[in-house]
Amino acid sequence: MKLTAGRWAARVHEPASTDTMTAEGSAYDEAVRAVRAGQLDADEAAAQLIDRMTDGEILGLLDGDSPRLLLPLIPMLLDRRPFVAGAVSRLGIPGIRFSDGGRGVVIGASTAFPVTIARAATWDPSLEERVGLAIGLETRARGANYSASVCVNLLRHPAWGRAQECYGEDPLLTGRMGSALTRGVRVHVMACVKHFALNSMEDERFEVDVSVDEHALHEAYLPHFKAVVDAGADSVMSAYNRVRGEYMDVNRALLTDVLRQEWGFSGFVTSDWVFGTHDAVVSLEAGMDVEMPLRLLRARELPAALRSGDLARATVLRSARRILRTCVQHAATREVVSPTPALIASPEHRALAYRVAAESIVLLKNETVGAAPLLPLAPATRHLAVIGRLAARANLGDHGSSRVRPPSTVSPLSGLRETLPWVRITTTSGRNERDAAALAAAAETAIVVVGLDQHDEGESVVTGGVDVGVLGRAFGSGPLRRLLIGFAHLASRFVRGGDRSSLDLRPSDESLIHAVVAANPRTVVVLISGSAILTETWRDRVPALLLAWYGGMEGGRALAGVLTGSEEPGGRLPFVLPTDPAHLPSFDPAAKSVVYDDKWGQRRLDHEGHTPGFPFGFGLGYTTIEHRLLDHRFDDTGGNANVLVTNTGDREGSTVVQVYAADVSLRRPVAQLLGFRKVTLQPGAETTVRVTLDAGPTLQRDPATRRWSPRAGDWALLVGQHSPVSWANAVRLRRPEGPIAEQGVSEVRLT
Repeated sequence: MKLTAGRWAARVHEPASTDTMTAEGSAYDEAVRAVRAGQLDADEAAAQLIDRMTDGEILGLLDGDSPRLLLPLIPMLLDRRPFVAGAVSRLGIPGIRFSDGGRGVVIGASTAFPVTIARAATWDPSLEERVGLAIGLETRARGANYSASVCVNLLRHPAWGRAQECYGEDPLLTGRMGSALTRGVRVHVMACVKHFALNSMEDERFEVDVSVDEHALHEAYLPHFKAVVDAGADSVMSAYNRVRGEYMDVNRALLTDVLRQEWGFSGFVTSDWVFGTHDAVVSLEAGMDVEMPLRLLRARELPAALRSGDLARATVLRSARRILRTCVQHAATREVVSPTPALIASPEHRALAYRVAAESIVLLKNETVGAAPLLPLAPATRHLAVIGRLAARANLGDHGSSRVRPPSTVSPLSGLRETLPWVRITTTSGRNERDAAALAAAAETAIVVVGLDQHDEGESVVTGGVDVGVLGRAFGSGPLRRLLIGFAHLASRFVRGGDRSSLDLRPSDESLIHAVVAANPRTVVVLISGSAILTETWRDRVPALLLAWYGGMEGGRALAGVLTGSEEPGGRLPFVLPTDPAHLPSFDPAAKSVVYDDKWGQRRLDHEGHTPGFPFGFGLGYTTIEHRLLDHRFDDTGGNANVLVTNTGDREGSTVVQVYAADVSLRRPVAQLLGFRKVTLQPGAETTVRVTLDAGPTLQRDPATRRWSPRAGDWALLVGQHSPVSWANAVRLRRPEGPIAEQGVSEVRLT
């Protein structure tokens, strides 16, 4: 290797001598073919490519290829083409060709799936893997090879503006769903997991400093990231925020000590976009490999730093090898046949979007009105009133970097009209409550569709807390800096999205619900949102209540299917719904520093003894299903539980078998999800379901030795259909001394 500080970007290196890189085809294609054939491993192929690159080309791997002048155009370009980093056309190196894609591909007109938190409500990793496969296919068909689709930040508080992009509040559920998406995506493109780490608020995401102790960090906020890394994630995106005083791009303790040395991650790390890199040299040394998506800090500073000796060439080459090794390895192992654009928003992908939407809808309440539960709607229904400002809208979620633009959408109103062509459906936005009440009174059943949209929550694209010095020396200080910061602060007051100031519905929506249910006791309320909405001021008056999320392009059809009973409401809550926001951790959207402990969501309610409005994991169906634990096996590596599941109702239905553990020696045991499995049964049928258990929630990590061991306490196991409200019927969780496969575990019931 001829890379030298004194002659950086000075010349082209001679090609390496190898039989595997011939003149036929590009050097990159030959490297990929050699790895696929087993003639080289990915490390060797990367080293040979680097030997053929100029110094400037090697440096070019470490940041985006687009000039900084494109910064104001990013929102317009993001949905038109991949953003590229590290392409070397002379050698055929395609570079990292980035697309976002948490709910579908953001480039062009693509399939819009339900948002991530809606998919979490399915509690079905196999279904999520199918979504990942579809997103990967469409991403590749749009010319990208890298998808930042896997967001596994925990929902520490439901007011977080980007709650809709995560899998909810539980580390185990998040880890399993994120791993499933990763496996699906990377069949066709490299999978990137984000935002590493402790990113759980939006308005101050550029500045906030998160303090956390070692136990909470490793036992609560990182296990799901490790699960996705273990599932094969090719890349990690670092977060904007600081952790323990250091911005994540320069946080060696997490990017290198934990991610690489403790977990063994061998892929590459990219920055969050534009303002996610704070020091060109230190970030590279800390383990952040690629500055995305423009030529900013690193393009200006790395050549001089190398020449002066402030940057070691070994550091540059280390990141270059990581990037090329990962790209070559993935290209050599991905599906060989390239998908065509014809499959984008294809009937198959639309059907998948419908299936996910249907299985995500959570039935929270379904009281008997007259002779039967209000839902599903009676087949004899002839007149419905569909009311609410969101009833006729294609409400797909926030309008930030994850926005998807499908070729068509189905609103709740359109879905009902399509499903019930013989039913008279009258509708109003509800702006005039008197007219809405009259419409409801004249109908057999009223359906009120209310909730949130992109104005209420989502990514805060413009904030005042960015470091504009990244744009150039002229913005480091002086009038230009003050002018741009002032403009950002002013603009941030008018942009949509961001963190929520309240967990309640808009006052006009609550008032509408009261007016409609007073006019017609047969009222169904449908909530549209990407997070929790408190219902305490009105839900006692409403007989039927569903949470339908931002349901994607087929969400209206799926909702109609659930309302009419052709579909089972298969969703279960991926977070707790408290009765009082004071039962959750404090949340200040303007905070510059926060402390994260291990008590949030259902865990906090358990710890403090509060009864939730609806517990974590809750959801009703249209049939009745019973669970009974038969036996379990468990040790410090995990285990399984055998559960007898019986459909005692008169129609097909689904349930999510949920297995929890807790230290019952505590006055208030705190439930820890160990495993889950979704199952569908015919009426009267029963089956034994084996649930895989994760030992992680019962273990603790020694900060000094980094070794894991069982937590102290009297641990018990319980099977249920949601987080337990009582541990009276739990069985002791026993850890056998021998291998798990050889040890029987007797069920000792606690009394």
